[in-house]
Order: sequence, then structure tokens, then C-alpha cells
Amino acid sequence: MQNLRATAGAYRDIRQQNSFILSGMTASHALFHGFRQSLLVLLPNVRDTMGLSDIQATSISAVQEVAAGCIDLPGGVVMDMLKRHWGLVMTLCTVAFGIGWLIIGLAPIYPTLLLGMAIVAAASSLWHLPSTAALSDRFAERRGFALSIHGVGGNIGDIIGPAVTGLCLAVMGWRSIISTYSILPLFFTFLVFWAFRDIGRSGSGNEVATTLPEQLAYTKQMFKNGPLWGVILVAGLRGMAFVAFTAILALYAKDVLDLSGQTRGWYFGLLNLVGLASTPVLGHLSDRFGRKVVLVPALAVLCVLTMLMAEYGHHGGFLVLLLLIGVFLYSDQPILTAAALDVVGSRVTTTAIGFISFSRLALSAPSPVIAGWLYDPQAPQIVFYYIAALFAVSAVVLMLLPLRRPGYSAEA
Repeated sequence: MQNLRATAGAYRDIRQQNSFILSGMTASHALFHGFRQSLLVLLPNVRDTMGLSDIQATSISAVQEVAAGCIDLPGGVVMDMLKRHWGLVMTLCTVAFGIGWLIIGLAPIYPTLLLGMAIVAAASSLWHLPSTAALSDRFAERRGFALSIHGVGGNIGDIIGPAVTGLCLAVMGWRSIISTYSILPLFFTFLVFWAFRDIGRSGSGNEVATTLPEQLAYTKQMFKNGPLWGVILVAGLRGMAFVAFTAILALYAKDVLDLSGQTRGWYFGLLNLVGLASTPVLGHLSDRFGRKVVLVPALAVLCVLTMLMAEYGHHGGFLVLLLLIGVFLYSDQPILTAAALDVVGSRVTTTAIGFISFSRLALSAPSPVIAGWLYDPQAPQIVFYYIAALFAVSAVVLMLLPLRRPGYSAEA
């Protein structure tokens, strides 16, 4: 009996080790992102099978942004209050994620498809709040690096998901693929609960429960933080560019470049493969030299590359430009999150994460629809210039912001 207790204690210790938590969060992040990127590969198939217009197809991404945004702000406040129950929340989110994909796979009509997408987006958004906050608390001095490693998990999912989905398209329809994928989150539910059950009860030691009035008071104080508002604006503009680019890319690859589903899957995987190496490197550099030193050049480069895609993407330069864009496209978001958390207190960690996510999604939600309206296979340059302009404005705004040094957290 004593040996059994010792073994159980050892397992508890493993679950509370920073390395285990970082690797577990990163692996889970890969699952969420792999599914999301798979849908981008399938988007042309969904459009053609259900007889959707281009705007209806890109609106699927818009619904995802709206659903996630509706969860982020109130969810952040509640998660700060329910820190002890983070593990249970993450488990329930995993279940909802699988159910949402099942609804998408079985959807007979377009509104049902949108409902499934909303459930998937809400579950994914709520899951990200405690996972990101836990890493931020535990790695306060290396926040940019830790969140970037977490982002690497997303990159891995972004690589594997499209590649596997592209192969599956050779032998399966899109409905069968998504319905099959829905089983995986449900299968991993018990593992998620075991691994992260105590995630909110360990780490920084800040486990004091707060009432709703107290948490709202902390939140009100956070809203007076000027630099935070600036980071949020940058994240929103950058988010608008990101969702427009990813929503249009699959349609562009099929309509303009005439790429097959398998080729689209591999190309989208390559887009993320280059980000796999650059994400932790840029995160580490942001910890050492500052967020702006890394982010401003990255956004400026994305602006230039997108303009080049407008002119040369359909003239043989697509793959090269796609790989260069991949270096920065996914690696800057963790650093923006780290920049926001640098200027808020530990009592509003998930509130701040929810607030920045809500604001980013609120701004970016109309962007896929705008991109779908601007998109014309006969003149694809227009939509790429729209995306490039968003990257340019976000770089200018960020350059003017006064940001605190990395690793510093002001108490709200």
C-alpha cells in the first residue's frame, strides 16, 4: 500500500512539473490546430458539395471568429475566478470540440454546418484561456519563449492536419473525413482530465478564490491600461489580415492555380513547417531584446510578401512566397499575447487573454466576408492588397506603442 501511494505521488509530481505541462499543452494545441487547418483544405469541397457561394464559404471562418469572440471576454473573467477548476473546464472543452466536428460532418444544410463550427470555435477558444494562462504564470521570465513553444504545437497540427487531410481526400469524401476526425477528441478526453486536472492548483501559488465583484474590480482596473489597448488594436488588425489570408488561400489555390486537394494539403503543411522552427526562435528573441524589436519587422515583412503574392503568386512564385510568409504568419501571435501579459497583473491573466482574444476576433470577424467580397479569380490581386494594408497598419501602430520589458508584470 505504501508503494502504491508513493507511485501515485510520483505521478502527481509529474503532472505538476513545468516540462510536463508545457509538453502536454503543446501536444493538445497541436490537436486543436490540426483540425482547424484540415477544414481549410476541405473548404472548396464543402463549397462545391453544398452549392455555396464564395461569400458563404468564407463566412464559415467569420462564424468561427464570432463564436470564439463571444466566449473570450466573459470566459476570461470567469476562468480567473475558477482557477481551481481549469482542468475540468479543459476536459469539457475537449468533449464539446469532438461533438462540434461530428455535427459538421453530418450537417445536412448550411445553418447546421455553421452551428457545428460555432461549437468547435467556442470550445477551442475557452480551452485556450486556462492553458495559455497556466503557461504565462509558470514561465513569467520566459513568457515569450513558453508561449512560442505552445505555438509550435499549433504549427505541428497545422502541418500534419492539412497533409493527412489531403491524402484522405483521395479515398474519402469531406463528410467522412470530418466525422472520423470527431472521434479523436472524445478518445483523448480522459487523458486530458488526468494530465491537467490540477493545472489551476499549482504554479505561481496565486490560488486565492475571488468573488465576481472582486474580479470585476480587477477587470475594471485592467481596462485603464493604455499600452494594453494598443496591443489589442495591433492584434485585431493582424487578426484581420490573418483570417482573410487563410480563408482565401484555399480558394485561390484551387480556382487560380488549379491545385488538387492533395497538393493543397501539402502546400498548407509546408506553410506551417517553416513556422515550426521560427516560432520558438522569435519568441526567445522577444524575451531577450523586446517584443517590438521582433514584431515590427515581422509585420512589415508580411506586408511586403503579401504584395508580392498579389503580383507573382499566379506566375510561378506561389510556393516560394508561401514558405517565406510561413516564417512569420504563425510565429507573431504568441509574442503579441506575451506583450499583453507583460503589462497586466497575475489576478487578471485569463481575463486579459480573453479580452485580447475577444477584441481581436471582434475586429477580424468581418474580414473573411470582406475578403470573399473582394476575391475574384480573374483579379486576385485586390484581396491580397487588402491583406497587405492590414499588416502595414498594424506594424505602424505597434511601432508607436510604449511597451514594458519582457517578463515584467504590473499588478493590476
